Parts: sequence; structure tokens; C-alpha cells
Amino acid sequence: MKFTDGNWLIRPGIKMLHPFEVRERLIEPNALTIFAPSRHVENRAVGIGDPLLEIRYSSPLPDVMHVQIVHHKGQVDHGPHFQLQAIDEQPVEVSDAEHVSTLRSGKLAVHVQKAHPWNVEFTYDGRRLTGSGDRSTAHITTDDGTTYMREQLDLAVGEYVYGLGERFTAFAKNGQVVDSVNADGGTGTEQAYKSIPFYLTNNGYGVFVNHPETVSFEIATERVARAQFSVPGESLDYYIVGGASLKEVLGNYTALTGKPSLPPAWSFGLWLSTSFTTNYDEQTVTHFVDGMAERDLPVHVFHFDCFWMKGLHWSNFQWDEDVFPDPEGMLRRLKQRGLKICVWINPYIAQRSHLFEEGRKNGYLIKKADGSIWQTDLWQPGMGIVDFTNSEARTWYTSKLKTLLNMGVDCFKTDFGERIPLDGVYADGSDAHKMHNYYAYLYNETVYNLLKEVKGEDEAVLFARSASVGSQKFPVHWGGDSNATYESMAESLRGGLSFGLSGFGFWSHDIGGFENTAPADIYKRWLAFGMLSSHSRLHGSNSYRVPWNYDQESVDVLRFFTRLKCSLMPYLYDVAHQAKEYGLPVMRAMLLEFDGDPACDYLDRQYMLGSSLLVAPIFNQAGEVKFYLPAGSWMNFLTGEQVQGGSWRKEQHGYLSLPLYARDNSMIAIGNQESKPDYDYAADVVLHVFLSQDGQASTTVRNTHGEPELQATVTREGKCINVHATGVGKAWSLVLRGISEIVSVEGGDYTGTPQGVCITPLNGNQTLHIVLA
Repeated sequence: MKFTDGNWLIRPGIKMLHPFEVRERLIEPNALTIFAPSRHVENRAVGIGDPLLEIRYSSPLPDVMHVQIVHHKGQVDHGPHFQLQAIDEQPVEVSDAEHVSTLRSGKLAVHVQKAHPWNVEFTYDGRRLTGSGDRSTAHITTDDGTTYMREQLDLAVGEYVYGLGERFTAFAKNGQVVDSVNADGGTGTEQAYKSIPFYLTNNGYGVFVNHPETVSFEIATERVARAQFSVPGESLDYYIVGGASLKEVLGNYTALTGKPSLPPAWSFGLWLSTSFTTNYDEQTVTHFVDGMAERDLPVHVFHFDCFWMKGLHWSNFQWDEDVFPDPEGMLRRLKQRGLKICVWINPYIAQRSHLFEEGRKNGYLIKKADGSIWQTDLWQPGMGIVDFTNSEARTWYTSKLKTLLNMGVDCFKTDFGERIPLDGVYADGSDAHKMHNYYAYLYNETVYNLLKEVKGEDEAVLFARSASVGSQKFPVHWGGDSNATYESMAESLRGGLSFGLSGFGFWSHDIGGFENTAPADIYKRWLAFGMLSSHSRLHGSNSYRVPWNYDQESVDVLRFFTRLKCSLMPYLYDVAHQAKEYGLPVMRAMLLEFDGDPACDYLDRQYMLGSSLLVAPIFNQAGEVKFYLPAGSWMNFLTGEQVQGGSWRKEQHGYLSLPLYARDNSMIAIGNQESKPDYDYAADVVLHVFLSQDGQASTTVRNTHGEPELQATVTREGKCINVHATGVGKAWSLVLRGISEIVSVEGGDYTGTPQGVCITPLNGNQTLHIVLA
């Protein structure tokens, strides 16, 4: 939201108050509070009748600074509030010099200049991150009495802003107006299913605006050298998040808002859906499953979309008996084939649903101010919306889902959660404007907690569309309604990379696009991208997404990349554990791994899959791809070609290939299974080592509970390579990729392979000494 008219003027109908100088300071063990008038205080009489802004600095965690700006403190706060993990203020170091007051938390510091002009600077380890200067902080009043609080933080030359949720617009948000409000807008608009009021910049910090209501961001727009954010009301609450790297910034942010949970290993396999408006029954489903098996296509989760329930009755959580006369028997037969089962749900209760009257009578649905049920025809006729602020409504809702779990359902696709009214009345008195975004958190938390209760924490997983701050604790999320075009495939990736920079670890998308039906060419290219994503699902709107409906080559492409992903699971599950432990996404924007390389600032058509593998999807029919390899040695994981980075590459690929490059000084664990994602990762694991010169590589192989079973480190010094492994209890080996000849191996046998030298330790040996030729 813009308030000024160019550099000097204010828009008509607007009054602005700014902190002018420091009038008083309150220094506490845990905080520094500044009281700032809006004009110079010359004597004791000045200030009577004038406003005063109160600005408080504190810290919930080292390297995280909490900023609270208040005009009038007496406002009633109806909530809701984001569920922050670290809410107790920590002791901080406060110093008070002649011209500046400073508060430090870890290596992050805020410096408040005492005299006019108003100037606040944030530094990390002595390096300036950003600041709020003269006329940046403001309390704003419009002619109709509406009030806002605004902050503007400096952007340095060459500084770019990222994140703000799953946003499909340009990757770097500079020059964009972003309203942080959840909406069902598809992937081709400025709207977002998952608005997160958190951004980070390539200058090494993040900003989290602690408001669930709509936050209006002006990113280098109203003032081109500032990032601006504003909210209605009399106060503004935000955090500056520091760190030694962008990875550490994300880690500190997720320490505050919640780390991603670790999804079960089976969820990383291929999900096959009935699709949305297609006709299907048990015979159709069985035909799909049989067809996949006959073509040697591993499928691991079968998803029943909306019409498992009777049309116009969504949601009643009952199988349509005309189509599925024996749902329990059907689920049993599918599970006997090793499949997990997912069913579609949403939080909307149609008037035709038998649950509507239950919800109305018992007060389980969102109401209007006059006490009637808030209803709409947008989606289901006369539908109401479950009020998850009501604990009894949550129990009622989950009791219906528990019946499905007892039948054999394993997880839920928690669709929707964005079309939440701005005038609804909630059981706990929550502010409807704040609840609009926050509803996604309550909805998915309710379903996720049920899965943890019934299935156990290791088995809980969703396929969710909407999200708010903290929803990373309830994985997995997918990108919503994309089109079956290359452009939409690219915008989906942009959204996923932005989402990963917003604190979320796991993300998926509809392979082939949701709307319409892709040509075979797009479908095959999307298969490669989809199977090298965190999670992989075949799903669409009005056509079945089984590969033989496209062409025979699509079958081959799906088989190749599904097997590749399954074999990569020992590596990928360790990457997934890093998401849980450090808050890092599985699919990482290039700048997250190479935040010192300015060439990575705008890269949004390639990504790192974990820290070791670079993936560059192909977005055109010609099979041409241009991508950037950062400095260092890289090896094509599929072909073994070794190349030097620090430059752009142009390649052409068939459908059974794409740029998949392993980073030097890395080790990638490859499992002994290509048909399923959940197996004994440490048994007969092969560690692929990429060390073209002196350096070190390490890896951890975990079991499907995330516990380490094998840890290995390989160090190269000239012609000597030393390998040390711990936790060895099963057969393992390693391949020195790109190395063809060695002189000797102490502690193991070796053989040459097309990929490199394969070394098998003798008698479970944990230490190897290798001499290269």
C-alpha cells in the first residue's frame, strides 16, 4: 500500500507521524525501549499534546531481533497469533554511548542514533545489513480515521529480495507490490495460496513481519531503495533475522516459527491420482494400478480425488455408495498390493451434506454477526466452513476422518483453506481479517495432529495447498492449479523456490500441469522435473495422467526417472532430515548454496536438490537448456562427463535425460532399490564420491526413521585418499567417480567400472587407504 506521492509529497487524505529523535530510553536486562516524539523537544512544555512512538527492541534467540513499534497500546487484540517456538526474551547486551544506544544478540546488533535525524541500523558481526532512516517508520491516519503502521528498511545496491511465500511472479521480488493474503488464484497470477510475511535478501538477513492479517509489501516500489511493509492498526511487530549465511538465516527463522517435520519415506515415491473431474470407480482404479504394474512402473501412493464423495455433498466424508459399494474391501485390496492410500478432503461443508445440519446445530461452522451460518455458493452450493477455533468442532471434524483412517486410508490431501471470509465470526472471538490467512494453519494442524495420533509421528503426512507461518510443521505442500504449458511449469518452479526460501522444506506440483491436457512433449519434460522434486504426483483436472495415455516413450521416461529417484533415496532422505534439523528446503534456490556468487541472484529455472545435485529442467520442445554452473568441478551424474563451472552451459537432451550435475567435494549415497522409496538404505549402499582434487566429502545414510546408520568421510590429499566410516553394520562400497586407475587399496578390494573405481571394504572395514595412479 502506497502512502506518499513521489519523494516530497504525501497522498491526499493522509497524515503521517515519524519518530524525530530519542526522547527517553528504558534499558532492561532483556530489552531496550525508545520513546520518540514526532518533533524536536526544545523544553519541558514541548510534547504536551503531541504523539509519542514507543519502539522496543528485544531478542527471543541469538541473532534474532524483535522490533515492536506502538502508537496507542490500548487496542483490543482478538488474535489469532502465530505460534512461535521461542517466545521468552533472552538476556541481551545493551550499551549506551553518547550518541547511540546499542542492543546485541549474538552477532546481531541494533544501533539507535539519539539525535535527529532518526536513524536505526542493524549489523551482523559489524557488517551493516539494513536500517530504518529518517521518515521510514510511520504512524499513518487517513481522513476516515483508519490507521496504519509502516516501516521501510534500506536496500543496498545490488540487494535483492526473495521469499514471501509460494509466489509465482518474478523470483527476485524487487519492483513488486505483494499483499500477503491467501487466495485461490492458480499459478499464473500475482495471488498466492501460501502467503508468508517473511523475506530474505542476498545481503544476508531475513525480515519476518509478525502479523497474520494482510501485510502490504512495497519491495523497491514506493521507494526504490527500500523494502516497505505496512499493516492496519496502532502497532507493528517484526523480526530481523541474522546469520553467517542464508542457510543459517533460514535456520534461525525456522527456529522461531517451527522446523519442518520429516515426512515418511514412502511419501517420496510416486503418487498416482484419479484426477479431478474424471469418471472412476474401483474397476478404473484397478485398471490404472494393473497398467502401472504391467509396464514395470513403480507406484507407491494412490490418491482418490473429490468424487470419491458424492457430487454436491462435499464434504460428507462418506464414499459414494453408487460408485464404491465396498470401499473397505477396495482399500484392502489396494493395500495388499503395497499401496498407500490418500483421499481428498476440504474444510467446507455443503448444504446438501448430511453434516451441514450437525454443524449448524452445534455451532461448528463459521457464523455471521447476526448468529446465522456464513454461507456461499462459490465451490459447493450453500456451503459453510468449519470453525477450527472451536475445540468441539475440531473433535467433530477429526472423528469423521478417523473413520476413514480405520478403513485403511493413510493420509489426506487437505485442499483449499484460502476462501475464508473477512466478515466471519469465530467461536474464540478471533479477528476475521487475521483469521483469513491463519485459518490454513489451524486446518492443516488439525488434520496433521490426527494423523500423528492415529498413525504415529513417523507416518504423518499431508498433501496441502494452503499455508501460513508455521505450516512447515505439517508437510507436504503442493503448488496448486497450474496449466499444461511450459510457461506454467516454469512458474511452478519459481513458486516452489520462493516457498523454500520462506521456511518450507517439502514441496510438490502436478506433473504435466493441472488444467487441460499437456502434449506428450510437455508431459515427458515435466516427468523428469517432477521425479527430481521433493515429492512427485501425477494429477490433473479433466484427463487421466497415466503415461500410456500420452505415448509409449512417456512410459519409458516415467520408469527411468521413478527408478532414479528411488535409488537416490539414501541421499534424499538425509537431505530431508536436514530440512527437519536446519530448516533447509530439499529443493534449494541456487543462491542458498552459492550466496557469494552474484550470477545466482536471479536463477529460477534450475535448483539444487540438496547440497550436492544440480537440476536444470527443460522448458521447450527442442530439448535445449541453458543453465549456470558455479565455479568448481562438476560431473554429469548420468553420463560421467566432467566439466569446470564458473560459466553458462548450453546443452540438448532427449527425454531420458536432463542436466543433473554432482558438485565436487560431495558424496551421494545410492541405494539398492529402484522399485520403492522405503527400504533399508544402508544395506549394500554405494557411496558415489566426487573429489577431482584435494578436498573432503562426507555423507550420512539414515534409516526410514531418520536415524543415522552409516556415516562416511573421504579426504583427498594429492594421490592419497583416506576413507573413514562409522556405524558400519551392513555391506557397503564406494565408487570414486571420474577416477579410472589406482595403485593400491589398503583395507578393501577394487574393480574398474564405467563410472569409476568401485571399492568394497574387506570384512566390514571402516578405514580405507587408497593410492591413485
